[in-house]
Amino acid sequence: MANILCIETTTEVCSVALINNGELIDLTEDLNGQNHSKLLTVFISELFKRNNLKASNLDAVAVSKGPGSYTGLRIGVSVAKGICYAAQLPLIAVCPLEAMTSQVLQQDTAPKSLPGENFLIPMIDARRMEVYTMVFNQKMEKLQPVSATVIDENSFNNFTEKGNIWLFGNGAAKCKDVLSGKQVHYVDRIYASAKNMTEPASWAFEKSEFADLAYFEPFYLKDFIATTPKNSVLGNM
Repeated sequence: MANILCIETTTEVCSVALINNGELIDLTEDLNGQNHSKLLTVFISELFKRNNLKASNLDAVAVSKGPGSYTGLRIGVSVAKGICYAAQLPLIAVCPLEAMTSQVLQQDTAPKSLPGENFLIPMIDARRMEVYTMVFNQKMEKLQPVSATVIDENSFNNFTEKGNIWLFGNGAAKCKDVLSGKQVHYVDRIYASAKNMTEPASWAFEKSEFADLAYFEPFYLKDFIATTPKNSVLGNM
């Protein structure tokens, strides 16, 4: 009966879940913006209190490894590693793109109902028309690895020529004005959440697929680019 704490801070969503024996037991999340530094440890404390648990009662901690928000990933991974070090727990690293795809496949949604090949394409918003994405088939086999992709009208043509593509995640919204047609479908209300980590985290625990706690770092995919606010005093010097 493994207790696993799941932490998701890849995007604007701050999300914490408790899973037990492969089942979602509790979930707390905020969808209102980048408040991870204020909310994450509070959410974890509240989750422990509601379920009468301590960190020592956990069997592992799962954290979203990225790609995604540089700051969000740093906060999530730092907290996860801190709990693991303190309670001597193994760390599980979960790809948020895979976790969202797993969630879509578990739902009774359209990708299961259309004939022919169906390709699932999770998306995390990057900058402008760029998204972090992968491509899976309905067996969760990876057909295209993680990449930072600039979306245009020709994106994923190699897949629409073969069948249907299903776009979801917070990066999919920017595609709606660019990608359309009878082979292009959108799955709404799918976002990076700790609840999506239930299946991949449980699989990893059963197989003892743990990250190296000492050396694990988030998967940023791209280098962090700092920007100076337009009204900054330093920016006007």
